Amino acid sequence: MNSSLIFVLMLVTIVMVTGIVRTWLQQRNSDPERNAELEETLAKINQLEERIKVLERIITENRFDLKKEIDML
Repeated sequence: MNSSLIFVLMLVTIVMVTGIVRTWLQQRNSDPERNAELEETLAKINQLEERIKVLERIITENRFDLKKEIDML
């Protein structure tokens, strides 16, 4: 009974250590091209957020000529 418990604990430990090592290796070998793609995507998101803020401001103003404001964008 005691040896089977030790066996199970060893298996669980091996599985956990394997997962940690795999994650560490993936982080260590991260692709710089992928990081550049991530930076580009974040820049696009920021640009879109700014455009949404402008549109929200235009729509929520009390006095606005929607066609004129949209043409100005």
